[in-house]
Amino acid sequence: MSGRDSRRRVVVTGMGIVSPLGNDVETAFARLKTFENCVEALPELAEYEGLNSHLAARCRFERPAHYTRKVIRTMGECAILALNATEQAIAQAGLDEAILQGGRCGVAYGSCSGSIPPLMDFYSMLVTKKVQSVNSGTYLKLMPQTTAVNLSVHFKTHGRLVPTGTACTSGSLALGNAAELIRWGVQDVMIAGGAEEFSATQVAIFDTLYATSLRNDAPRTTPAPYDTDRDGLVIGDGAGTFILEEYEHAKARGAKILAELVGFAETTDGTHVTNPNADTMAYALRDALVDAGLDGAAIGYVNGHGTATRAGDVAESTATRAVFGRAVPISSIKSYIGHTLGACGAIEAAMTVKSLQTGWYPPTLNLKNPDPACAELDYIYGDSRNIDAEYAMTNNFAFGGVNTSLIFARA
Repeated sequence: MSGRDSRRRVVVTGMGIVSPLGNDVETAFARLKTFENCVEALPELAEYEGLNSHLAARCRFERPAHYTRKVIRTMGECAILALNATEQAIAQAGLDEAILQGGRCGVAYGSCSGSIPPLMDFYSMLVTKKVQSVNSGTYLKLMPQTTAVNLSVHFKTHGRLVPTGTACTSGSLALGNAAELIRWGVQDVMIAGGAEEFSATQVAIFDTLYATSLRNDAPRTTPAPYDTDRDGLVIGDGAGTFILEEYEHAKARGAKILAELVGFAETTDGTHVTNPNADTMAYALRDALVDAGLDGAAIGYVNGHGTATRAGDVAESTATRAVFGRAVPISSIKSYIGHTLGACGAIEAAMTVKSLQTGWYPPTLNLKNPDPACAELDYIYGDSRNIDAEYAMTNNFAFGGVNTSLIFARA
């Protein structure tokens, strides 16, 4: 028996999201079918002198009544979004306290950064020389591990804790790391995902790199991934959580299996902090296929990272074509919800699983003329596609040169 054959199978038994599309998986997936994106021009962004892009795709989230001060006292908005998505996923999976607190359940979760507003409290201390704005919860809300730690404490897990703070691959890396812990018998169940709260500072980061869309007067026409006339990305926010579980463990308790996570890979560019590298992107896709024991011909659909930046789209499409050697069907969820940063890997994976379940695959919105600089792929645009796919791949690429690829199998 080979090492690959001896490892344990990893299945999905629960999913939850908070997103611009909607605040649960079913609502969000149904919203995809309206072929309308969630981008709008925000007046508050226009107040910042020197900020060129005023666009965002915001989730509309109202805190439930049971989120009392005691419950969320160490949570910023980022962790609160993660909490809500995780409550949904746990409920769907039917996990009880015995499983959550039994020592065989862990948490892998991440974001680009913690909550932004608490940083102002520390800043005021440096300016005023007074610590009056800093309290015991300030750091806990902004620390890079805030989502993972707060979820672990809230649900009283005692297993592994894996904070992932790798920018746009935070959510997908969490899923992959969680799957590996289950495969090799370290854990039986993992809460995994990513979250991001909105901040004008995030828009500014990409604005200074000339990577944001400037269509402030026509927000629904952008972003336009892979299109020859695209002009940049749009920032979004939200959270996505998966319950990953060892197959026999899920089967023994009668859990409904939504999909199987069969392949994962992560690579790093080692070349530049922000410039994408098609070669090392391709390594990640190829390694994920090897990890799944699959040939590229088995993949029926690719959920692309598709940020609508020129360098990113070209590098990603080039890598995808190099690995598959054919025009594999591909589309981008970011055309609906913008770039949700640390949450995108988990939110986009959830939509990919729903597509596998239903056979319905969304088009890339605003894509009308594929950029000839992008590699030849089967870009889904104009209308949705019905695909009888057994396997689908979802890819994400991040600042720091971090590349991730996940492969899901239809249950």
